[in-house]
Amino acid sequence: MTPIPLSLYIHFPWCIQKCPYCDFNSHAVKGELPEKRYIDALIRDLETELPFIWGRRLESVFMGGGTPSLISAAGMQRLMSALRRLLPMRPEMEITLEANPSTFEQERFKQYRDCGINRLSIGIQSFNQDHLRRLGRVHNDQEALEAANIAKQAGFDNFNLDLMFALPQQTQAQAMQDLQTAIECQPSHISWYQLTIEPNTFFHHSPPAHLPNDDLIADIQDQGVKILQQAGFKQYEVSAYSQAGKQCAHNRNYWEFGDYVAIGAGAHGKVSQLQTNTIERYFKYKQPQRYMEACEQGEPRSQTTQLSKQDLSFEFMLNALRLKQGVERTLFEQRTGLSLDAIAQPLQAVIDKGLLSKDAQRLSTSDLGWRFLNEVTTVFLSDD
Repeated sequence: MTPIPLSLYIHFPWCIQKCPYCDFNSHAVKGELPEKRYIDALIRDLETELPFIWGRRLESVFMGGGTPSLISAAGMQRLMSALRRLLPMRPEMEITLEANPSTFEQERFKQYRDCGINRLSIGIQSFNQDHLRRLGRVHNDQEALEAANIAKQAGFDNFNLDLMFALPQQTQAQAMQDLQTAIECQPSHISWYQLTIEPNTFFHHSPPAHLPNDDLIADIQDQGVKILQQAGFKQYEVSAYSQAGKQCAHNRNYWEFGDYVAIGAGAHGKVSQLQTNTIERYFKYKQPQRYMEACEQGEPRSQTTQLSKQDLSFEFMLNALRLKQGVERTLFEQRTGLSLDAIAQPLQAVIDKGLLSKDAQRLSTSDLGWRFLNEVTTVFLSDD
């Protein structure tokens, strides 16, 4: 049986300032960052996870947040050394660090590169100063431009730019200008996604005025995809566009329902238990102080659940169908341990509606299904 790939996600919960649209587990820094204690906690956290992944090799690492680039180069070096000591790693594997433009210092990022981090994901969101202000970002338009230049000068030839559209008071022309500016920065990857108003955010309680309507959003998407394609960026996932050979390996593992061990405040992981043929999902304590205390006590997990057959079917399809080309049908059985018969009824239902491709080898949406992806995946949620 083909081994299930294993990735590592590391969460850093602090930001300079909490953005009004953000629903991630992030907290504004108050006072001195407890860097040493937190890295100690991360290492202890990983040690407690080792019994669940004995003998398995890491295929990728992703450091997200929050703002991981608030951590010093020395702190990052200590963490990377611990990872290499505790886990076998695939040679030259992808190691991504999320960074915000306001934290960019060329020497520090060069040191990040030297300690093994080989990919950056830069949270630009917009190059328009007015839109940055409305989004509550702490960087300005010039810092956004400088971030990409510093990344290249520090030796990163593989970096992603995060960009949003459908922003308050944003015109179609402004959205396209953001995209053109991003392309001119010469990233290897662009994540381009719509601003959504999530529960438990400031924007949910105080919605911004003058959000684009559905027709304008559709026009922005259609034109934006064309511009990205013309610039050599191929869409391979709902909001992910890459140059040839530069897809995000870590995120692909999520979408292909691989395993991922997760450490850090509020992090959640999914790991197959090969001995019992079950799949567990777990969560770590969210509040940084509580998390660090729990790690010191050797119990960083706040919750562990075994995924049911219905959960497995739905989560697999929810992720796999986000990929533009879908996945091989055989992957369903390999990653869930279930026969494809388990989803035969909903599968046929979406095929009959013309929402799923009839390809005998792959599970993928039709062009129509791609435009109505939420409706497609909901069908698998209702399966018994």
